Amino acid sequence: MTSQQPPAVVVGLNSITGLQSARILARRGVPVFGVTGSLSHYTSRTNVCERIVETDLNDEAALAETLVALAETLGQKAVLVPCSDPTVLAIARHRARLEPLYHISLPELRTLELLMDKVRFYAYAQDCGLPVPRMFLLSSREDAERTADELAFPVILKPPFKTPRWEANTKIKAYKVPSREAFLELYDRCSAWADELMVQEYVEGPDANLYSCNGYFNGTGEPLVTFVARKLRQWPPETGTSCLGEEVRNDEVLEETVKLFRALNYRGLGYVEMKRDKRTGKHYLIEPNAGRPTGRSAIAEAGGVELLYTMYCDAAGLPLPENRQQQYRGVKWIYLRWDFQSALHYWRRGELSLREWWRSVRGPKGYAVFSLSDPAPFLTDIARSVRTALLGARDPGAQPRRSDGKVKL
Repeated sequence: MTSQQPPAVVVGLNSITGLQSARILARRGVPVFGVTGSLSHYTSRTNVCERIVETDLNDEAALAETLVALAETLGQKAVLVPCSDPTVLAIARHRARLEPLYHISLPELRTLELLMDKVRFYAYAQDCGLPVPRMFLLSSREDAERTADELAFPVILKPPFKTPRWEANTKIKAYKVPSREAFLELYDRCSAWADELMVQEYVEGPDANLYSCNGYFNGTGEPLVTFVARKLRQWPPETGTSCLGEEVRNDEVLEETVKLFRALNYRGLGYVEMKRDKRTGKHYLIEPNAGRPTGRSAIAEAGGVELLYTMYCDAAGLPLPENRQQQYRGVKWIYLRWDFQSALHYWRRGELSLREWWRSVRGPKGYAVFSLSDPAPFLTDIARSVRTALLGARDPGAQPRRSDGKVKL
């Protein structure tokens, strides 16, 4: 490939998803430009971008202005690659202004909002007969008390949409709550962080029962490429983000994913996560993601499937790559720092031996952050983590904090 290819603009470079997307496209010879919310973020230290610009990614108008100004310097129409829900929505809402300047592969705004709003999506899934765990919306303490009497514990408590206000108070995206008393106590603490909260019955089973299907769809909901994988570990455990995953075959998850996006006449990158209940073997739909790659979607490229490059080529009107068929080679994906923390958690609980850990990480794999040819993000991440740990150890007034997403009685 030559540099005459249309450039790609990765929006949200200050994330693992953004870093991986930039690296994947750069390896295919695509000129990559990054838009970041923070130039000091460790993933923004990558060397694969032609240029990186900083803007407020939570300000839709400011982001649109930045993209317009960047487009004027590129010389040709670029492919937009949003890497977070807020940037997907910002681009969709400013589409009329941005589409003359960029290739945009997204469904209609109303489809995005349906898939991103957990409450609306739950109602839609019920109407369509999709398998979802029971869910309740909480707007008041009275709602929480009434719902607590109907729930089977444990449950998951989280906001319908992760907002800057929620993230300003906690880095945990969801809490696993073991009992009625702990649930009401947690509601009182978290209710100020969001206008509404939602509670969902927990699907029993280990992290390895969480399956996902990433795909790219052509506008009528037909998949041009799909890739199925599962989590092996996540951080924080049970309620967090994948830190170790592996390619697997699960036709039920694949079929449910295609069924969902086909019904919506969907175009763009789409993702569905499902969990198999260890008691019944039934798969439940946990959540969809729309319009963007996910942190673990790079496992597709590690397995030889051109997921992100298919999106790029289709958006730019280029011939699609040949490698779009999953071969089920068992490739893995790992975020080394988080997986070390997760493995240590399970080892301390006596649930993971050193031999089991080695078996879980051995074999061919892709890396979330580590790269010999682009080492700065990994080294910066490790240095920052060590510095944070040392500062915490030196603070005699520091209070121990749980980071595993659980609530103790």
